[in-house]
Amino acid sequence: MWAEQFKGVPFPLLSDYWPHGAVGRAYGVFNEERGMDARSVFLLDERGVIRYSHVYVPGTIPESRDLLVRLQAI
Repeated sequence: MWAEQFKGVPFPLLSDYWPHGAVGRAYGVFNEERGMDARSVFLLDERGVIRYSHVYVPGTIPESRDLLVRLQAI
């Protein structure tokens, strides 16, 4: 899992597991027809403001290096 590459980060990582699709619906990436979220990343600052978001093409895995650069910029 790509999130394992972020071991030791001082903040939580979130996955949309239960209740099913609740986070995806809140962020507008849940596909009702398919019953699943689009693969996406949202980076929030300490106040909960979205500072970066990206929805990936199906089959694409987020690049850890790119996300780390974006996190450092926040």
